[in-house]
Amino acid sequence: MFESIFTATTDNTIGIGTSMLGIGTAVLLGLIIGIAYMFMCRKERYNRDFIIGLVILPAIVAAVILLIGSNVARAFSMAGAFALVRFRSVPGSAKDIAIVFFAMASGLACGLGYVTFACVFVVIMIVILILLTVFNFAQPHTDIKQLRITIPESLNYSDVFDDVMNKFTEKAELRKVKTTNMGTMFELSYNVVVKDSVNEKEFIDNLRMRNGNLNISLSVGENDNNLSLIHISEPTRRS
Repeated sequence: MFESIFTATTDNTIGIGTSMLGIGTAVLLGLIIGIAYMFMCRKERYNRDFIIGLVILPAIVAAVILLIGSNVARAFSMAGAFALVRFRSVPGSAKDIAIVFFAMASGLACGLGYVTFACVFVVIMIVILILLTVFNFAQPHTDIKQLRITIPESLNYSDVFDDVMNKFTEKAELRKVKTTNMGTMFELSYNVVVKDSVNEKEFIDNLRMRNGNLNISLSVGENDNNLSLIHISEPTRRS
């Protein structure tokens, strides 16, 4: 029984012309997918190597499918060969992972000979992606920033910045208070939404007048890994 499974072959052999058509179409579709991804990330930083990978990935998948066909033994051999390769990369976002699966699906369709289906599928998906990008689908309406203020231990932080926050922000929420510098200072972490017409430097200057000109940072996002836009350090004091 098992011998018959591993020796099974397909009768519908794909010719060299059809194979070249499938691989060529896969390369073209990969290029289109790469350009579409660049358009989606035009306001962000994207990795050039990732774009090149998107372009060639459909052709690679199509070539693998053409080599395997419906031969089960060949499929297991190919899986064993790929199992020897270890891929190490930085984890991507959900959008990047979806784009990779999108490219693989188009290459799979080309490798199986469904060239027309692959072209229609890619066109429909790219139109959807472009529409989602143009209309800013699921884009947050507010730009939440993280504000960190260092204050001396003697300063009562409960309401010292309230008037400044009301003047320069639409929303300010105190999220965390922790001690720093061997317990001699406090670091306050706020989530703030700065008003559109506000000059951020003026906002920072008003805060510095209250905290004794100690460290203040204003960052994009709510976590510690985001890039700081404004950072004002404590001036060096001479002994």
